[in-house]
Amino acid sequence: MTPPVYNVLFICTGNSARSIMAEAILNQQGAGRFRAFSAGSHPAGAVNPLAIELLERNRFKTADLRSKNWSEFAAADAPHMDFVLTVCDKAAGEVCPVWPGQPMSAHWGVEDPAAVRGSDEVIQRAFNDCFIVMNRRIALFTVLPIDKLDKLALKQELAGIGQVKA
Repeated sequence: MTPPVYNVLFICTGNSARSIMAEAILNQQGAGRFRAFSAGSHPAGAVNPLAIELLERNRFKTADLRSKNWSEFAAADAPHMDFVLTVCDKAAGEVCPVWPGQPMSAHWGVEDPAAVRGSDEVIQRAFNDCFIVMNRRIALFTVLPIDKLDKLALKQELAGIGQVKA
């Protein structure tokens, strides 16, 4: 029997950095087991160039990444989501669309590197820190025995991963 491929939607407000990085990381690390998407409640309309640069420097595919509204994934013809993970505090506090199929959800808040102000070095460090945290969380997520956990245990595991800093 072929194991299932789980669809995962990463949500933040602008969908320009954090959720975009998470989408790229999971699509590469979880290839064959996971299919990642990202969206924003108020999308910026473009992916942050520093996020693209960082992903490419770390050999992640970026060609298909784009900033998009979460309404794309609430439509009747959208892919069925198994997991919806918020990566920013603003999006976690917003009223989300009703996701068909009641996917498992969790909050994996990370500071927005696109909102950091300061020198180029300070901004680059913020993007690097975000990337490291998301990379670590996704690595933990991809090894979860999803099919062997009941809903409560899975929910607890997802919440715990959201607390991992690096």
